Amino acid sequence: MTDALKRLSEEGVAIWLDDLSRKRITSGNLAELIDQQHVVGVTTNPSIFQKAISQGDGYDTQLTDLAARRVTVEEAIRMITTADVRDAADILRPVYDATGGKDGRVSIEVDPRLAHNTRATVAEAKQLAWLVDRPNTLIKIPATEAGIPAIAETIGLGISVNVTLIFSLERYRLVMDAFLEGLEKAKERGLDLSQIHSVASFFVSRVDTEIDKRIDALGTDEAKAARGKAGVANARLAYQAYEEVFSSDRWSALEKAGANKQRPLWASTGVKDKAYKPTLYVDELVAPNTVNTMPEATLFATEEQGEIRGNAVAGTYEQARADLDAVEKLGIKYDDVVQLLEEEGVEKFEASWTDLLKSTEAELKRLAPSEG
Repeated sequence: MTDALKRLSEEGVAIWLDDLSRKRITSGNLAELIDQQHVVGVTTNPSIFQKAISQGDGYDTQLTDLAARRVTVEEAIRMITTADVRDAADILRPVYDATGGKDGRVSIEVDPRLAHNTRATVAEAKQLAWLVDRPNTLIKIPATEAGIPAIAETIGLGISVNVTLIFSLERYRLVMDAFLEGLEKAKERGLDLSQIHSVASFFVSRVDTEIDKRIDALGTDEAKAARGKAGVANARLAYQAYEEVFSSDRWSALEKAGANKQRPLWASTGVKDKAYKPTLYVDELVAPNTVNTMPEATLFATEEQGEIRGNAVAGTYEQARADLDAVEKLGIKYDDVVQLLEEEGVEKFEASWTDLLKSTEAELKRLAPSEG
């Protein structure tokens, strides 16, 4: 057993858990992970909630009450998911207080069916912030074209945001621009900028999964040499963009007004290819003021075999650019890959939400009181 998680924290990487369930809350498991595995935040998404609610009977009591009230399926899901997020936020509140609001955060995502509707996304973000009613909540908004103005408006209302489903470097720059625009709006409205926090969730493993699939289809030795490099390279170049934006004059003016930097968050850090070390997307992306949100398996793999060698991103930008260029030279178009991944990401969350609606509807019918 190593103390890799402690070292990771000391290098400025906030360890967040990419999972949440009622059982994890009520069993004391979440509190244990905070105490023993240096976990300082939690992220959720529609897939996580669909899995949690469809397994076991942890939600039966609440579902029975909701069925008695004859609520709609959508309302039932909102009551269930916001209850979990609220309880997790309360467990993480000491971390939030100790870090001045930087960590101790729990994320909850807007309805993925709204991903291409700016106005509805903002309305949903406001509703979720009101429903959870905890200062250490982050509202997750996908970085779709419609999501970019929604991010600016939501930040401008003083609501802290986790921007999700970022795959491309170009889109990431738009996300950071929207964050700054939102802070400028909040400042104009007289809001306290020090109370607004944000992370930008840059997805890693899915980039390798898609590019490696195309590399394998080519089958040449030249192509195989590029396997497993694009995901880390893409994320490292994202960190370079972060450093540029948050050293600009525009940022300096906001920082003087009390604003907090929007931290890069490495998402999708569970390794999908068994040929790669389980901690690849942790070991190779250690950098100050970042977040790594890990599935539980990746968290424990890092604890047991993580190799934390200090800042793994500094000085790598030239090689990272070369690694992405090598993929392009194989005829694999970066823009095509990241566009596909964004579309698939939204579709997967929509599918999980649809499954969640169906399974919750079935549970409400099963637990509904008889007429009379």
